[in-house]
Amino acid sequence: MIFTERHHLEVMRSIALVSEMAEIILETAKMLVLQEQLGEWDNLNHLLVCKDSNKAVVIDPFFSKYWLEVCEKHGFELEQVWLTHSHWDHAKGVDGLTDKQVWVHTLESERGWDGPSNQEWTHEANSFITQNVGELEFEIHTTPGHTPGHVTFIGEGVVVSGDCMFLGRCGRTDLFGGDVNAQRSSLLHLRSKLQEIPGDWIVLPGHQYALEDGSNPRWITVNQLLSDNQALQALDDDNAWNSLEFLAFDDNLAEKARRERARAQQD
Repeated sequence: MIFTERHHLEVMRSIALVSEMAEIILETAKMLVLQEQLGEWDNLNHLLVCKDSNKAVVIDPFFSKYWLEVCEKHGFELEQVWLTHSHWDHAKGVDGLTDKQVWVHTLESERGWDGPSNQEWTHEANSFITQNVGELEFEIHTTPGHTPGHVTFIGEGVVVSGDCMFLGRCGRTDLFGGDVNAQRSSLLHLRSKLQEIPGDWIVLPGHQYALEDGSNPRWITVNQLLSDNQALQALDDDNAWNSLEFLAFDDNLAEKARRERARAQQD
């Protein structure tokens, strides 16, 4: 499957909104990709639809009702829910979707996740298994660091990276269950994989965060990511990696993480 950046832009301009908000950002012979920014934390939700079967998976749903209405309106069969990780802003919509297959990695239990979910991935860090949605096939890569059981989805022309890897940087590692060394290993694993796939596949992150140049895209190509992502550029240099300011923050979330680690040690 070969795309060009010009083709992606034409798709975005020429295809109408699926609903008042959810937009088709990519259409191939096999798949539709719908994206919407939901909530107050710039979360990006994604719906991947198999055109042959109309079966769909929603990734990190913020509002269950929103995606149920999109699927009902357009005849999509929402079959699966995939969580890149279990932070509340990525799992918030799961409560209304428990009649679907709700998938999360078992290692998310290390940061206290106990559902609602009903299916678990169990493969080890920096490895992958394959999983289907209708006729679509995706690799489920275990990419810990932001959380113990974070996963990244790769296939059919897209990379859905959650909070492991944003467009210009990577996710923080100082929250409860985070691990800066695991994050570096995961990014090395992903970089190797990204170097193998077509450079015009698109990367879909878990949040819409501005890039260094001030632009604020919702996706970029793999080639752009490999060229410009600050975290990927720092991987091979210890000083550069240790100097990355976005791996940890001195904020309320960091303080909460310190309290959670203290309680876990007492238990």
